Amino acid sequence: MATKTLADINVSGKTVLMRVDFNVPLKGGQISDDRRIRAALPSIKQVLDQGGKLVLMSHLGRPDGAFDPEGSLKPCALRLGELLGKPVKLGPKEVIGPAAESLVASLKPGEVALLENVRFHAGETMPDKAKKNPDKKLTAEQQKTHDEFVAGLAKLGDVYVNDAFGTCHRKHASMYGAAKAIQKKGGAAVAGYLVEKEIRYLHEAVSSPKRPFVAILGGAKVSDKIKLISNLLGKVDHILIGGAMAYTLLKARGVSVGKSRVEEDQVEEMKKLLGQAGDKIVLPCDHSAAANFDFKTMTGDKPTVVPGAAIPDGLMGMDIGPKTVAAFSDIIGKAGTIVWNGPMGVFESPDYAAGTLAVAKAIAAATGRGAITVIGGGDSAAAVEKMGLADKMTHVSTGGGASLEYLEGKAMPPIEVLDQK
Repeated sequence: MATKTLADINVSGKTVLMRVDFNVPLKGGQISDDRRIRAALPSIKQVLDQGGKLVLMSHLGRPDGAFDPEGSLKPCALRLGELLGKPVKLGPKEVIGPAAESLVASLKPGEVALLENVRFHAGETMPDKAKKNPDKKLTAEQQKTHDEFVAGLAKLGDVYVNDAFGTCHRKHASMYGAAKAIQKKGGAAVAGYLVEKEIRYLHEAVSSPKRPFVAILGGAKVSDKIKLISNLLGKVDHILIGGAMAYTLLKARGVSVGKSRVEEDQVEEMKKLLGQAGDKIVLPCDHSAAANFDFKTMTGDKPTVVPGAAIPDGLMGMDIGPKTVAAFSDIIGKAGTIVWNGPMGVFESPDYAAGTLAVAKAIAAATGRGAITVIGGGDSAAAVEKMGLADKMTHVSTGGGASLEYLEGKAMPPIEVLDQK
């Protein structure tokens, strides 16, 4: 890749400001899944092993620019300390300022500190506010808040490292502004090993795939995936579509979908898309369905197999059926490159997880035969983790929204701002 990485610089004796993604799930104040913390360890250890002083920054949840005890990164500092076998100092709740600067100044080579949740400061997400303003620009006061936070962060490091792929689609202060500010004072701004890995697999999967190239898309809304489908159509050999989004496409094809979830405002658009796609898009040919289901409690009727593509009135599609599983698995088994984003059904319910599990197993088997397999974050990543198949895939992305936007071909300013080779 053209972007410079940690491997291209020596951080010995320098203070490294590294953006990581420790936005982990918490239950009762305890981390229930530390995968994102573990994913950052290679970059963290590289800096510490070289004798750098490391200052980590991350967000957690969505505190609206003010301190919230439930959003504290203290559990992350404790868990990282356990993984590293050394203490991780936690920054003050103000994030930047004299107390944070004093903490960083006290670090010795090989030591690490974690700033408090960057979203405790209103300046972090201020670029998002511009999208909501009539002229799409920040007010003078908003710009000042943002600039002060950027400057405060830049004081804390000589070198900037972006290892937070999950937030690379957001032009936030710690993702973009801090990198530019450190570059302005002569410091390097590079990608960490996780971001490097994410870009490599996502880029290579789309730009130079081993064929046949198969994309598997699922999830609730086809409107969330229109740009992705359009961008992939000219690159893939097949797009396999499951999940609730399949019912909108089936209806656009003139197939009865009973009382399945359909985005009615997307039906006409899907007719056009299907016309452009030819035989590249493969839709379910049978279904696992239910008459009644409560999506809040994830409980309802036991599965009814609908043997054909058409779903009778009174039933709603909940998962792909056995014939679709067989058809999808056959295509997956012949693939050279596979990108998967979105479950095949309501996999949160054991009764309707069979399709997603079967697809995950087929992808894992394809990986074993030499296919390049990329799981595009979000629910797909959660599914393979839950099923114990994550280590059977070539790459499981840590960024749901970011991986989706990257595959759509959208600009990624926090990556584009980094130093180039």
